Amino acid sequence: MLVAFSVTPLGTGEDVGELVAEAVRVVRESGLPNRTDAMFTTIEGEWDEVMAVVKAATDAVAARAPRVSLVVKADVRPGVTGALDAKVESVERHLSRKATP
Repeated sequence: MLVAFSVTPLGTGEDVGELVAEAVRVVRESGLPNRTDAMFTTIEGEWDEVMAVVKAATDAVAARAPRVSLVVKADVRPGVTGALDAKVESVERHLSRKATP
């Protein structure tokens, strides 16, 4: 499965980068395939292991913030692996084709 999530500390001021980095650090240390962009971090793995990482990342932020907002989106496809890269590669392949008038 793929899980895209965003954890945002609330009540800590406008500069949240340091606290968000704590969540990303947890994800990267998990060893699961992952990618972080400006809005979300996406993790690939089995349900229990992915959700455990999301919880640990949220807990890391909550340890330093009085309140946390968590947004989660999941693509649950049992038995599928490599989707983190395959989905992007599919879009890029379509973009590289010449458009027909």
